[in-house]
Amino acid sequence: MKQIILITGASSGFGRLTAESLAKAGYTVYASMRNTSTRNAPVVAEMASFAKEQGIDLRTVEMDVQSQESVDQAIAQVIAETGRIDVVIHNAGHMAFGPAESFTPEQYAQLYDINVLSTQRVNRAALPHLRRQGKGLLVWVSSSSVAGGTPPYLAPYFGAKAAMDAIAVQYARELSRWGIETSIVVPGAFTSGTNHFAHTGHPGDEARAADYEAGAYAGFGEQVQKAFAAIVPPEADAGLVAQAIVDVVDTPFGKRPFRVHIDPTEDGADVGFGVMDRLRSEMLHRVGLSDLLKPRVN
Repeated sequence: MKQIILITGASSGFGRLTAESLAKAGYTVYASMRNTSTRNAPVVAEMASFAKEQGIDLRTVEMDVQSQESVDQAIAQVIAETGRIDVVIHNAGHMAFGPAESFTPEQYAQLYDINVLSTQRVNRAALPHLRRQGKGLLVWVSSSSVAGGTPPYLAPYFGAKAAMDAIAVQYARELSRWGIETSIVVPGAFTSGTNHFAHTGHPGDEARAADYEAGAYAGFGEQVQKAFAAIVPPEADAGLVAQAIVDVVDTPFGKRPFRVHIDPTEDGADVGFGVMDRLRSEMLHRVGLSDLLKPRVN
């Protein structure tokens, strides 16, 4: 039986690359996105054409991850059409660039919503089905910024991704006895091949941003972006992230890696996460809960 996979934020970037790669690998993939009949209608048409040309099972589904009603409807559609969901991939996210002080609290809340609360909406809709099945996989697309060396001016995004990663770790322990496995995929900086940088958000408080630009941090934003781009190797391919996710899904149940790094800049996140994950695992061993580190076979 082919596994049924749902991926969020699949209209472009890592999401679209992953959806197409998984479908080519033989899975039934639901590429979710919002505005399927308006702004993303061309993407829906392109995916349908690609699926027909390749002879693969790639489908699109309307889902606005910032709306519980929309998420519930999308999950219900998948279940109605296939009877199950085997893999959920949390990929939807958005980035913002500028001095931390220049973003309004409302902007912070919005970034937290799309990067963090969106995963909770999807989990609440999908996990009851996976728990009833007694088997499944959650894949979380994190960020090397959580544990690696990163430059300033990305605080709202980095904070949101750190929260998402911490929640993913807790979910992993709370789902393992249900037979649901977790893998966290950690991309480094890819300045091309995705829309992260092209669609990045900007400060809502333009006056404060101007203070930084006219003062001690004059030209700093451009300096950061040039420095960032300079350390990304020219051969860095966003498709490597998609392939890493395919490899995770392809791996037999119970053997999947808890965390996978794809980091062309080598910012040290593999070292930082290695220490953090080891400490968390050791604590579970100390309190007699080491069974939570592996999914139960039900």
